[in-house]
Amino acid sequence: MKRVLLVVAYDGTAYNGWQLQPGTPTIEGELNKALSSLLGEEIRVIGASRTDSGVHALCNIAVFDTNARIPAEKISYALNQRLPEGIRIQKSLEVAEDFHPRHCNSKKTYEYRILNREFPLPTKRLYAHFTYVPLDVELMRMGAKYLVGEHDFKSFCATAAVVETTIRTITDIGVEKDGDEIVIRVSGTGFLYNMVRIIAGTLMEIGRGNYPPQKVQEILAAKDRQAAGPTAPANGLTLVKYEFEGLDVM
Repeated sequence: MKRVLLVVAYDGTAYNGWQLQPGTPTIEGELNKALSSLLGEEIRVIGASRTDSGVHALCNIAVFDTNARIPAEKISYALNQRLPEGIRIQKSLEVAEDFHPRHCNSKKTYEYRILNREFPLPTKRLYAHFTYVPLDVELMRMGAKYLVGEHDFKSFCATAAVVETTIRTITDIGVEKDGDEIVIRVSGTGFLYNMVRIIAGTLMEIGRGNYPPQKVQEILAAKDRQAAGPTAPANGLTLVKYEFEGLDVM
């Protein structure tokens, strides 16, 4: 028996998120089906990040156990021949039998893309949220600075989430403009349900002039989801980087 790690990239548009759900296509479901067929045994992957419906990833992580003799590094090539074209394995490697992607020190980086121009572009519609209302990037940067560090992010967590604690640490956040696109890039050691999308929605409210940047401090202190801005649409969000202590997965 060996444990194999997969680096998984996907376009989340056609999938109802990562987590297995009966009767609907999910990333986890497609991986289980393709791996079970390839290896001739029932496979159930363990995912690192349970991304929502419509969210994309360049590097989500999954592990599974197998008795198959095929070398771990070769599984990526064979698996890509069986997966839908919207899902592609970027790397496969053997890891320690007790490695669990959700129970070890790690850092994730997400990007939220906003297309900010007069009219939408059809080629961007699946990968960036469109708004014609001008956004002030400098104001958004000022507001973002209040989020760096360890805070209680209860105001930035979906009300339906069930978690032991809403305290999380953001190690870095930036807001950059690239032509007509604004990119919010957030890194941290862990995220709550819808946390990045609520951060993006709140920063857009600041960019529109509806909130002053310092209101972020009030939102954090309130520990109330109603205090923050709206949850930004899923299509603008992509998981772009995953880092594990002592393990190179990129």
